[in-house]
Amino acid sequence: MQNHILEKLTLLDYGIVASYLIALLWIGYQASFGQKRQTDETLFLAQKSLGWSSIGFNMWGTNVGPSMLLAFASIGYSTGIVAVNFEWYAFVFLFLLATVFAPKYLAAKVSTMPEFMGKRYGDSTQNILAWYALVKILISWLSLGLFSGGFLVRQILGIPLWQSVIVLVLFAGLFAFMGGLKAIAKVNVFQMILLIGVSLTLTVLGLIKVGGIGQLYNSVPADYWNLIHPSSDTKYPWHALLLGYPVSAVAFFCTDQAMVQSVLGAKNLEQGQMGVNFIGWLKILSLPLFILTGVIAFVLFPNLADPSEAYMTMVTTLFPSGMNGLVIVVLIAVLVGTIGSSLNSLSTVFTMDVYAKKINPNADNATLIKVGRISIVAGCVFAILMAIAIDNIKGLNLFDVFQSVLGFIAPPLSVVFLLSVFWRKTSQKAVNAILSFGSIFSLGVGVVYLWILTPDKYTFWPHYLLLSFFIFAFLLVVAVLISLFDPNPVKFDVSTEDNSEMYQTSRKVWVLWVSLAVVMIGLYLFFG
Repeated sequence: MQNHILEKLTLLDYGIVASYLIALLWIGYQASFGQKRQTDETLFLAQKSLGWSSIGFNMWGTNVGPSMLLAFASIGYSTGIVAVNFEWYAFVFLFLLATVFAPKYLAAKVSTMPEFMGKRYGDSTQNILAWYALVKILISWLSLGLFSGGFLVRQILGIPLWQSVIVLVLFAGLFAFMGGLKAIAKVNVFQMILLIGVSLTLTVLGLIKVGGIGQLYNSVPADYWNLIHPSSDTKYPWHALLLGYPVSAVAFFCTDQAMVQSVLGAKNLEQGQMGVNFIGWLKILSLPLFILTGVIAFVLFPNLADPSEAYMTMVTTLFPSGMNGLVIVVLIAVLVGTIGSSLNSLSTVFTMDVYAKKINPNADNATLIKVGRISIVAGCVFAILMAIAIDNIKGLNLFDVFQSVLGFIAPPLSVVFLLSVFWRKTSQKAVNAILSFGSIFSLGVGVVYLWILTPDKYTFWPHYLLLSFFIFAFLLVVAVLISLFDPNPVKFDVSTEDNSEMYQTSRKVWVLWVSLAVVMIGLYLFFG
């Protein structure tokens, strides 16, 4: 398969790629320099100027990485549509972000998640969470995301991985460096519309080749169309998804800087809440755009040696000459979206929570922008080195490990943020203990599970999603007990609460969320 697309490229393909790059750079330039004066809020929070569509597309662009194109098609090929639970079930936690977390974040007037927790519990909590967030962004977002993108580019174009990751991260870093969140958000609107168009074209071409939706439905096993799998299913049992997925989802959608930063840059609360609602609607498209591609591949190419080849097999077989440039365009789009947002989040956390808080509290605006840009460059270098290092690890199945890694990172974050928002008696001592010792415990269990006493050899392990839930439940109990027996709890800081009308959810927002809930329940009943 290597070099297959490269060998098929025509002048039209090269023209498409060149036109895309010019359009992308022009949009980024306008967002970066089409304003008279750049401030730290422009670089980090887009001067609180983002509307609902920019927020929704930017969050979706951050979420849709190159691994999603491969992994979802792979799961669709081998098990059907069950993986769409990871997208559709998310609407519950997006609702939680919009109606519970976002009002508190915006009322507290913060730039980062560590800053929010710092206002609630003090500097020690902010410091712990800042370094935790930096490590999480560097490893789970930048390094693994860049490696999976470079891996895919190497697969299509046949160039060495080190070359592909350098070009990709520098291109993505350009927007974060020059224009910050505003440039990334503007670019992602354009790119996600492009992604929808190209992915939908691939699905339609596949359906035509199969003979239509009816023929596709009858050509695969009946359980391929079931969202809910029995508890005896070893891959995606219903109870593991029901209990374990929320742990990762709360941490990912409600507390992750890369995801939440778009909401922090909203014009107002209503626009932020509508933007989060919009990504809920966009996630419905994951079935026709990503997962259905794998199901179609199962019918057209039933004897693939590796299900992860499903997406690229569909692309190289179905796209006619002249359209292959669009595939390269989409790959660049999803990479720029994910890597660019990650770099901007890294820059924001380091500059606001480490530099401005500890190193130079009196830094002026120009200094903050300079430090932010230096941290972006440092993040680019680190991500390139880590991606090359990951490439030298033999026998690592990145896509199988990715979800389980998040399942071990998530429990401490979910515990401290849920308790902080829903229970005022949560103490600083409890939060710091969970973020430090709780994280060591959770990640330690993950290391044992993934690399030492691996589940393929030791069958006593529960499903990794259930294991994540058990860790979450244990840490939750520990946090509650520490809080209850803390003789000197830190008093609640009212600056993280605001009951004014400005931070109340409007009727329009409630109507949108009720509408989305009705549609999602209908989809689950239909595919259940």
